[in-house]
Formats: sequence, C-alpha cells, structure tokens
Amino acid sequence: MTTTCCVPRTMTDRVDQEAWDRDGYAIVRGFFSPEEVADIGVEIDGLQAEGVAHGRSFRHGNLFYKIAQGAGGPVVQMVQWPSYHRPLLDRVRLDPRFAQLLAPLIGGDVKQIINQVHWKAPGAAGDFAWHQDSRFRRPAECYRNLATSYVQTGLAIDPHGSASGGMRFVPRSHVLGDLDLDTDTEVLGTAMRDAALDRVGLSGADIVQLELEPGDLALWNPFLVHGSGPNRSDHQRRFYINGYVRAEDCDRGEWAFRDGNPVPLGDEPALVHYEALRERPEPHHP
Repeated sequence: MTTTCCVPRTMTDRVDQEAWDRDGYAIVRGFFSPEEVADIGVEIDGLQAEGVAHGRSFRHGNLFYKIAQGAGGPVVQMVQWPSYHRPLLDRVRLDPRFAQLLAPLIGGDVKQIINQVHWKAPGAAGDFAWHQDSRFRRPAECYRNLATSYVQTGLAIDPHGSASGGMRFVPRSHVLGDLDLDTDTEVLGTAMRDAALDRVGLSGADIVQLELEPGDLALWNPFLVHGSGPNRSDHQRRFYINGYVRAEDCDRGEWAFRDGNPVPLGDEPALVHYEALRERPEPHHP
C-alpha cells in the first residue's frame, strides 16, 4: 500500500534535522517561485529539443543525452550535466538558497556530482526500479562517509505525483545501509516490484508517494530506497536533479559552494562519472 506524503505547504530555509535523520528525506514547499519555475521549464524544453535533434544518445565530455527510440521518434529520457552549456540551469544549481539549505546538513564547502534533468512524457513507461543512489557512487573509495555527506535534491517543474509517475520513497530504509536490490539490472526502464522490497526485509505498506507541485523541492539520502512508475497523466513530468556532497568527503565532482559562496564552472571539466573523460572528451554517439 502506498501512502501520500503529507507535508504542510510552508516555505522554510531549513530542513528539520531530526526528521531528516529519522526518515531519510525531506520536502521544501515553494522552494522556487512559479515565475522562476516557468523560466526553468522553458530552458528544459530547449534542452529536450537539442536531445531530439541528436536523434540518439550523445556525449560531449560530462554532458550526456540519454535518448530512447519511441514510436514517434527519439524520446529524451535524461540529460546529465546540462549546466555546462545552459546558463540558467547552471545558475539554478548554484542558487544561494541551495547553499543555505545544505549548510546545516553537509556544511559550506560543497561539490556536486549529479546535475541532470529527467523527463517522463504522458503515456511513456519511464519506470525506475527500486534502488538506492549509493549503488552509483563508484569507485567507492572516492565517496567517504556517504550516509552523512551526500544530499540528493529534485526540483519539480510539473505536478509530480502518482498520476505522473512521481517518486516513491521507503522511509527509514536509509538506516539499513547498502541493500541487495538486484544491482545487475538497469534501474531506468525496469518496473518497481514489491518482491524486491520483501527480499531485503522492507514492506510495501511503508511506501510514501511524493506529491509535489511545481517549485517544490525533495531531498533524500543516498541510501534511501526509492523508485517511480509510468506517467499516466496528460502532461510531462520534468524533474531537475542536483546532488551535493561535502567536499572533503569526495574526490570527484565539480565545486558548487566554497564557504557557502557559489563556485563557477572552470575551463576544464572535472572527473565525475564518465571514466573516459580525459581519453575521449570529444562529441560522439556512445
């Protein structure tokens, strides 16, 4: 059984530390204004048009467009590190509101290892199997104290809930550490199955369905079990994800904030997840 996340729609510049530690996630309502979200949406639509024009998956350094082939042509599922060439998206990830929100959780010196946009078109599958983000923090030795040094954030651009294939969380699952959630399968494109939860001692009765309005921000721990289903609504579900980490605990990623102040991208991209960044940085179709 899935319950709905019921958090009062009040703006705050802080996360309740006790609730964060206990549940492994938090919601900040109205983190960005409707006007700001509208501008971000226009930028994201332009990014999607770029992906469609590429026709298939495309990489240029850390910038990566993941493209599937649908009945009507190319379908953009995800773009990693659009901030390298989309100034507005770059400004969003470095917004001082993020620095203020993160400071009590991971401090003022912060790197970023996730910068990506996800799309789910109406009628598109777009499932994400039950997983923990910790499975993607590789090589493991580059990510220290992962349970307390890393915060994933997702900004809703569209209504984000059960109808549109919004995220589902299993509260308090983060305290169990790494779980054997079938890491041999691809997360994107694999349906959530409660049997996977049962196998690791979790209950489907504890599942929380996130219900976010445009401008709301979700935060979650890298060990929190989560997933999402297909978009059965009549609108897109766009989601802007930025993952931050305490700088001293991570050997990878681009700087985001030093002493709470935004750090612009440098001339040379930093090593994040693309292992062949130095050997093959040029534009290509993987």
